[in-house]
Amino acid sequence: MTDSAKHDEILLSCQNVSFRYHKGPWILRNINLDIRRHERLGLIGPSGYGKSTLSRLLAGYDSPTEGEILWKGKKLPQKGFCPVQMIYQHPEKALDPRWKLKRSVSEGWQPDEELLKRLNINSKLWFSRYPNELSGGELQRFCVARVLAPDTEFIIADEMSTMLDAITQAQIWNVLLDEVKKRDLGLLVITHNNSLAEKLCTRIVDLRDINGAF
Repeated sequence: MTDSAKHDEILLSCQNVSFRYHKGPWILRNINLDIRRHERLGLIGPSGYGKSTLSRLLAGYDSPTEGEILWKGKKLPQKGFCPVQMIYQHPEKALDPRWKLKRSVSEGWQPDEELLKRLNINSKLWFSRYPNELSGGELQRFCVARVLAPDTEFIIADEMSTMLDAITQAQIWNVLLDEVKKRDLGLLVITHNNSLAEKLCTRIVDLRDINGAF
């Protein structure tokens, strides 16, 4: 694959994707969406329109009720490391409360000290602690470090900075965007903050425009 073709490669593709729990109302209906490697895509829309549901489908945590989601034209790998990694709004959801931070961070890979320093992670002090002993901002820094593994190719940031103060938001986004650009990763920013999406993203999609459930 040439550099130009790789640059425009479709990483994630939703093909007529619909989703509902059991026989409940449709949350997503007939979603069609392609996301290319070079894009920083912003997915916006009010609460309750299925943004987080779609993020879970794209990351492989749930399966569509109808349609399919493809990774580079194939189904997401079910075993081993998933190239699609997710950063949640509430970082404690991604961390086992029974594990100290050192074990949680190194579960998939061991971040280098340079990355930890850029994220203002005090590894000597924090690694010996449990998640409930750190603030939300400190935990989110760990979660960003965890998803930036060497085999990660696509990152979904689901309202990842909503609960953070302005300084922490800026620091985390600067590091994440720097890594995305440097490594040519795909990025999906899910937010209800239109101004944030306009600042961070190269393309914006309003879920209300593509979700036939509403």
